[in-house]
Amino acid sequence: MVSFALAASLTQAADWPQWGGRLQRNMYSPEKGLPENFGKIDYKPGTEEIQTNGVKNLRWSAKIGSQSYGNVTVAGGKVFIGTNNENPRDPRHAGDRSILMCFDEKTGEFLWQLVVPKLASGKVNDWENLGLLSSPTVEGDRVYVVSSRCEVLCLDINGMANGNDGPFKDEAKYVVKDVLLDRGRPTEHPAPPIEPGPKDADIIWRYDMMDELGVFPHNASNCSVLIVDGIVYVCTSNGQDWTHSNIPAPNSPSFIALNAKTGEFLAEDDAHIGPRIFHGQWSSPSLATVNGRKLILFGGGEGICYAFDPKPVKEGDSTFLKTVWKYDCNPPERKKFKYPAQEGPSEINATPVFYKNRVYVAVGQDPEHGEGVGILSCIDATKTGDITQTGKIWSYDKLHRSISTVSIDPDSGLLFVGDFSGFLHCFDADTGKLHWVYDMKAHMWGSAMVADGKLYAGDEDGDFVVIAANQGKRLPADKVRPGGPENEAILISETNLASPVYGTPIVANGVVYVQSNTHLFAFSDTGKRSGPTDQPARIDLK
Repeated sequence: MVSFALAASLTQAADWPQWGGRLQRNMYSPEKGLPENFGKIDYKPGTEEIQTNGVKNLRWSAKIGSQSYGNVTVAGGKVFIGTNNENPRDPRHAGDRSILMCFDEKTGEFLWQLVVPKLASGKVNDWENLGLLSSPTVEGDRVYVVSSRCEVLCLDINGMANGNDGPFKDEAKYVVKDVLLDRGRPTEHPAPPIEPGPKDADIIWRYDMMDELGVFPHNASNCSVLIVDGIVYVCTSNGQDWTHSNIPAPNSPSFIALNAKTGEFLAEDDAHIGPRIFHGQWSSPSLATVNGRKLILFGGGEGICYAFDPKPVKEGDSTFLKTVWKYDCNPPERKKFKYPAQEGPSEINATPVFYKNRVYVAVGQDPEHGEGVGILSCIDATKTGDITQTGKIWSYDKLHRSISTVSIDPDSGLLFVGDFSGFLHCFDADTGKLHWVYDMKAHMWGSAMVADGKLYAGDEDGDFVVIAANQGKRLPADKVRPGGPENEAILISETNLASPVYGTPIVANGVVYVQSNTHLFAFSDTGKRSGPTDQPARIDLK
């Protein structure tokens, strides 16, 4: 029994069960022997099937939808990814839907899917064809995800293959909620229930944040939930309406806690962010452990980074997550400009990352707003109260707007982050010294991933690059600009995936996963590793 438990723990040691892999959300993996060249990606003539002749180190690939923002997670022998329904796996579910797909980790075989119908209110709350934006979080035999309907869903990791577990039993009605047949015709009528089969999702519980909390998501809901000590922490996606000047639910919470087992509401934030929301709220939470004390980090829709105490506190008829500290990431001079001016303030869409008693986070805006000024902040996580003036360790204000989460390599102490303008930056995480800037030459929606001395990143043009995760090489003196970096990045390889890359590459069990809008690729270096392994990996828990 002991040997079995040990083997199980080793097998799971290199899983990537949530956004950021671990609770601290650092886009880093300790795994070694990873591939760095991927050859050429082409389609077979007249099809969307991958032509494998020129591809290197490909373990398997799978067709997904036509847009994919819900980043890959891997756990329990299964691979999860959010996409849309432009390539229907089930002809019973036609049209615009948000989809969570589940594949077998070793073979890429399609196992099951969650089908989420669109909200009746339309794109003001649920933008067309975006698909499912949340990265699922896996804990044990449960999968937790925020749907495009602004719900927190708890699913069975095995789908319906092992039966319909409860207490939620209405999957047949759920998948056709708000779906109308013969729309606009005299024969228009609600779609009838569709009974689930073995390749459908099994919903265990459902918490509707629009119905229960009155929140108003702006265009999309996408938080990747955090689970700590049996509590689910989640951003509600509350935001503005279509006028971009009115907040319909200013008194609704921006951040809540739910019971992971039952979905019961436990608490809401005490920060009263609602009236100050710039646009929408799409940041995901992370965990910090400061001198033995746990804190839940969250990036607010007004550009303030918060640290909340994880334990709900009862006050009168309400229960709150109490603010331990807050830090305004927007410099005062930017507040002279009206949002969303290029020179003005921004919200936090990236995930705060905790590392060695510091928090690292960049500000940015909805990509529809285009490019503008951003800032990367390094915050002292040991302080309390409003630490805007006292908590700054260093900042870098030449970053453009960014929706990317940082990657920190504990072996080198280097920090990597991309911005929406397509520039990848390498810093000393301790001092903030800039080592190099690499121009991707296209917008960057996802984050970079650091592992095995390599930095993996993709862009809107579909280019997937591998860069040496070091300080780079010295620039000639005549190439160094005043105040600019003294080094340049070392490019190892570049592969075009034939479709935009909006997601973040991840590493699990010796395999690099990267998604384009249309395909999911699983790469492994067959000369060094053979995929999922029982060998333990060193995990950075700092």
